[in-house]
Amino acid sequence: MYQKIIIVGNLGRDPEMRYMPDGTAVTSLNVATNRRWTQANGEAREQTIWFRVSVWGRQAETANQYLSKGRKVLVEGELTADPQTGGPKTYTRQDGTVGASFDVRAFTVKFIGGRNDSDFGGGDSDFDGGAAQEEDDIPF
Repeated sequence: MYQKIIIVGNLGRDPEMRYMPDGTAVTSLNVATNRRWTQANGEAREQTIWFRVSVWGRQAETANQYLSKGRKVLVEGELTADPQTGGPKTYTRQDGTVGASFDVRAFTVKFIGGRNDSDFGGGDSDFDGGAAQEEDDIPF
């Protein structure tokens, strides 16, 4: 069996790095993904989903060194379940509503955009989002 998740989002805070007893670096990232849409009645809606990402080894050191709050990243990895619930970790927000956070063990982290670039596909990235298609080429 195999699973893979790919997320593109913004860091919600600066990375936090620590070392395991055997010397392996581990960096924790909080990545927010946003989805916006308009409902049939014209009301604009937005949904934010948070992912807690753990990056290991040399990639963890690089992520800690170059990433900061607000940067866009592409993460490829696998979902890991909360041992107590078997699903995402749940928490209570300040307003009393329940939220969920999904844990991801990263295989690959790619930086998107420049240090001060908030737009997708900016300067210093090795991520290629693919060639743009003309409107007539889209199959639907």
